[in-house]
Order: sequence, then C-alpha cells, then structure tokens
Amino acid sequence: MTSNNSELLGLKNLGMASVNILHAIGVNSYDDLNKMGAVEAYLRIKNRGIHVSKVMLYALQGALMDVHWNDLPPDLKNQLLDEVEQANNAASSSA
Repeated sequence: MTSNNSELLGLKNLGMASVNILHAIGVNSYDDLNKMGAVEAYLRIKNRGIHVSKVMLYALQGALMDVHWNDLPPDLKNQLLDEVEQANNAASSSA
C-alpha cells in the first residue's frame, strides 16, 4: 500500500474502492481532495461514467470534515445537492 493510499484510507468514509475512484480522477491525498472540494470531485467521478449515489458526495464532504457522512447536518447535505444541480445546469446550458 502506498503512502497516498494510507492517507486517503485514513479518512472517514473512504474505503479502498473509494480511494481507487479518487485516484482515477487525480485525487491522491487529502490536500488534493481539499483543493478540489467534494462537489467537484463528485462531478468528476460522475463525468467519468462511474455510477455513484449521493452518498459518495456526502462521504467525500465527511472525509474533509472528519465526520461520518450520515452525521452531516441536513442543511449541508441539501447545500451540496444544490451545488451539484447548479453545476449540472451550468454544464447543460453551455453544451
């Protein structure tokens, strides 16, 4: 296991499958994920054709905050979903 794997695997909510997905979008460390943000990382995952649910979005945000995804406040979950929807709308209107 590389140090990048162990760093990401040490974050809440992330298992080996999630870490592999993150590597596929260029996220190799906490800093990479933090710079990209949960919403952008989620969108990049979806844009690669990888099927993930909104739980992945919550898991990424929880990993950044060191909180189990299910313990994120409902208003934060709604905000994340709104940001995803806004990004999707912007992408489809520019296409």
